[in-house]
Amino acid sequence: MRAIWKGAVSFGLVSIGVKVYSATEEKDIRFHQVHREDGGRIRYKRTCSVCGEEVTYDDIAKGYDLGGGEMVILTDEDFAELPLSTSHAIDVLEFVPAEQVDPILYNKAYFLEPEGTATKPYVLLRDALTDSERVAIVKVALRQREQLATLRVREGVLLLNTMLWPDEIRRPDFGFLDEDLKVRPPELAMASSLIDSMAGEFEPDAFTDDYRAALQEVIDAKVEGREVVQPEEEEAAPAAAVDLMAALKASVERARAARGEAPSGGGAEPTPISSARSAKKTAAKKTEPAKKTPARKTAAKKTEPAKKTAAKKTAAKKTPAKKKTA
Repeated sequence: MRAIWKGAVSFGLVSIGVKVYSATEEKDIRFHQVHREDGGRIRYKRTCSVCGEEVTYDDIAKGYDLGGGEMVILTDEDFAELPLSTSHAIDVLEFVPAEQVDPILYNKAYFLEPEGTATKPYVLLRDALTDSERVAIVKVALRQREQLATLRVREGVLLLNTMLWPDEIRRPDFGFLDEDLKVRPPELAMASSLIDSMAGEFEPDAFTDDYRAALQEVIDAKVEGREVVQPEEEEAAPAAAVDLMAALKASVERARAARGEAPSGGGAEPTPISSARSAKKTAAKKTEPAKKTPARKTAAKKTEPAKKTAAKKTAAKKTPAKKKTA
């Protein structure tokens, strides 16, 4: 990894020299725009809309549009004169419980590495944060912009999470929020049951980007000159629920079946899924061939009385012979 920023964490009167590294990276497959006929890269020229001349990066400045065709031009010197006390420092403002920071405020994540002789105070701050179960609210200037951020511990390393400013968070303004919609208690109970049946422990490694893998397979096939194999089609999404309660019951049963659990009690009202399964089982039973075992048992029963009768006749024949001998 390459450090993108160097400075110090200002912790009271303690200064901890650190290097900042990007903690995340995008894995998206990137493409270039090319000419369809010959594959040539598409290039764009930076031209001025007034004089029409091509402009180099050295001649480009930043302009703020005032509206009405008026523009205020700012140069690098204008930005350099701005007061940024955090240009090379991460100033700790306060320590707060982590649950008080709304996750919507989080923007980007960076690892902090101690620099030079700052390892001991770095470890001190890390361990103190861990023991306090709090996060540090800090200010930092990255890429000429002062940002609010948090410092917390992750896998033994201080993690800097830059945040959006509160006025950068939009307020949801949707019509349904003003409607008087009431959820019936049975529906809420069934929805809670569905949540319980789908509850689990979050393991990020269990999830994969299937689209990116399929796209990479297409690219590899093109490179190797082999046929592109289409991935298996996923099960179509169910249609919008007409009966909310029936859809919730069916969802609960499907979640239980996915976990290998037995369906709900027999006295419960049949759901669309349970009805379909019952129909399949009935059809399977009708198609099974008749078993011959009962016929064999019946024949055996009929044979037993015949054996007893024959035995009686034999005994009757032998008895007169014994009398004559006497």
